Amino acid sequence: MASLKIRDVKKSYGDLQVMHGVDLDVEEGEFVVFVGPSGCGKSTLLRMIAGLEEVTSGEISIGDKVVNEVAPAKRGVAMVFQSYALYPHMTVFNNMAFGLKQAKTPPKEIDRRVREAAEVLQITDYLDRSPRNLSGGQRQRVAIGRAIVRDPEVFLFDEPLSNLDAALRVQTRLEIARLHERLKSTMIYVTHDQVEAMTLADKIVVMRAGRVEQIGSPIDLYRNPSNAFVAQFIGSPKMNFFTQADLAKNGSKSLPAAATGAHIGIRPEHLTGCTEAKALVGGTLDLVEQLGEYALVHLVSASGEAFIVKMEHPPKTAKGETMWFTAQSDALHLFDQSSGLRIEANSSSS
Repeated sequence: MASLKIRDVKKSYGDLQVMHGVDLDVEEGEFVVFVGPSGCGKSTLLRMIAGLEEVTSGEISIGDKVVNEVAPAKRGVAMVFQSYALYPHMTVFNNMAFGLKQAKTPPKEIDRRVREAAEVLQITDYLDRSPRNLSGGQRQRVAIGRAIVRDPEVFLFDEPLSNLDAALRVQTRLEIARLHERLKSTMIYVTHDQVEAMTLADKIVVMRAGRVEQIGSPIDLYRNPSNAFVAQFIGSPKMNFFTQADLAKNGSKSLPAAATGAHIGIRPEHLTGCTEAKALVGGTLDLVEQLGEYALVHLVSASGEAFIVKMEHPPKTAKGETMWFTAQSDALHLFDQSSGLRIEANSSSS
């Protein structure tokens, strides 16, 4: 395994700049997830690390070596793609062994590596099958196995679960987490699914429009988002945003001075029902999603914005009626309305 350093990396296609100076350190053995909406640049950055895209400017180092001009096959990385990209006419064994054969690895070494990887991934019984006789999850494990046998310095995953159904995504996500725990390898994983990011990552890199918005552990990003974009991207359901127009009659009295003119962010699980006299915000009931262990209550605020409250039990309130909610002071997140940047609650109001 190896560390990875990215320094002021930019990428342009002609006059169109799509990456705007990315800096990042990945430690040996770390599981780092790039997350963000479609078009944010996360896959482009991963492909530059792999050598499949040229770097316009800046440096990428794997270990102590700058690899900008190094061929993909010589970078010590192995990539697992969104599509399985298996050879349909080859057995599972031969699919996993193909790269080693091309590198003229001795047959005994090929056999050892393939069988060890198959045991790790629990696909030993499938080695003689063809890909068409495997499920989607099994095919993805073969694709991962093909990467493992190369014994890379860094594993790269480009949305590897997006072709799987919901149940298989959960299962395969757990298998990837166990694989990292077992191999202790450096892994970089791209996804647009923030649940995958939260459950897999040691460190998350949140991206938007070719820029890094915030880097941190899952719990740091959840509890201390640096801006409104991260606050609403991390967490499911996303954070609610309120303005002064949404506050109940007595709502502003309990807020810090810095909240004046700011967006007030509150996560759905941190809003609790109360009387109007004690309320911070209110809203008219629009819809209730009953999900068994909890209910997601959809409401419309005084300013006409939708928001969600996560409740243990569905409310008995009729649709169209008003409900009132409060929240603890440490559950409030304040953001500048213009820049979107986080405001510290104890800062002076302008």
